[in-house]
Amino acid sequence: RSRYAADLLIRSPEKVAFLGEPNGLVPRSREALTATMRAAAGRRDSGADAISAVRGIRRTEMLRIVLADLVGELDVLDVGAALTDLTAAALVVSLEAATAEVERREGAALGGDLLVVGMGSLGGAEMGYASDADVMFVHRPHDAADEAGVQARATLVVQELRKLLTAGAAEPPLPLDADLRPEGKNGPLVRSLDSFRTYYERWALTWEFQALLRATPVAGPSGLADEFLGLVDPLRWPEGGLDEQQVREIRLLKARVESERLPRGADPSTHIKLGRGGLTDVEWTVQLLQLQHARARPSLRVTGTLPALAALEAEELIAPADAAALREAWFLGVRLRNAGLLWRGRAVDSVPVDLRDADGMGRIIGRPAGDGAGLLELWRRVARRARQAASFNFYDSPPRGSVVP
Repeated sequence: RSRYAADLLIRSPEKVAFLGEPNGLVPRSREALTATMRAAAGRRDSGADAISAVRGIRRTEMLRIVLADLVGELDVLDVGAALTDLTAAALVVSLEAATAEVERREGAALGGDLLVVGMGSLGGAEMGYASDADVMFVHRPHDAADEAGVQARATLVVQELRKLLTAGAAEPPLPLDADLRPEGKNGPLVRSLDSFRTYYERWALTWEFQALLRATPVAGPSGLADEFLGLVDPLRWPEGGLDEQQVREIRLLKARVESERLPRGADPSTHIKLGRGGLTDVEWTVQLLQLQHARARPSLRVTGTLPALAALEAEELIAPADAAALREAWFLGVRLRNAGLLWRGRAVDSVPVDLRDADGMGRIIGRPAGDGAGLLELWRRVARRARQAASFNFYDSPPRGSVVP
């Protein structure tokens, strides 16, 4: 059923041995993964070899997760959590290896602490098989250290990390997307904590506070992680919520995303992420309500889409029928994106019109064989209901939601 699983298996056929273990299809914990990767990296002489070892372990664990998913041992939430733990462990050990390599090459210690902050699906612990790791990089110079020197060496570490996590074709790459950082692609790849503070106080736009809703430190010292969260928590859960101008900015940006980011020729009724009733509709609706109400309602202060949606429903900020429609679309959308990559070996953005592909993806998510046409009908029905719920709650943002007929 899965081209992706077959490719992973061909690369390391000896790994089928774990299928005979009692817990062979149980994903390993983040702590166990980190320990195994750290031990493997410690036996290598260079940063490149250390990170190659980390990526080899990641390939094995990806195979474990994929096979467990295909035989029904994991649901979509389990898959998201397992992929997040795997990515976080790889980043922890790879950051250590890249730092050691740069310090060795430069002949000087970093002179500060360096933190990787997970954003997007990584920060929300909801990663899929096709997810990049959305991240930001934060450094804090040690006392008496030259900040410019720390900035330069921290940038070299981040560049080394990104290069080695994607270099070569022997292991599955782990791309790091840092576009959610201050100033986006035009901003520095890594900033000091003080620079983040200055930027957010003076120049940040509303969408940048929205992006912080999912910010979660994943690699680096706990002290710097706590300081970063202390900085961003008041920004992503603002006192008094949003003013009318900020709400208008988010709504306008959402409209621009729909009109400009949808690929040319893509059908908005079948595009899983950016189409009508797709994942973006669900996520932006939830995030707008979080920005408006999380300061007054602490239960909303979570980074995952589904936990936030459950909290909104419990707080009666969205009606049960609307929450159910959004939840159903999110579950189906994530499952379809995962199934698309498993089936074809590459990312799939839209529900396929090709009946063979639709049938293959449908079987992976548990639908009967030979019902490829039904998959498209199912998505359109679910997405239509989600679009109705999203449109009402996103554009009207009432204290209590509607009931979708």
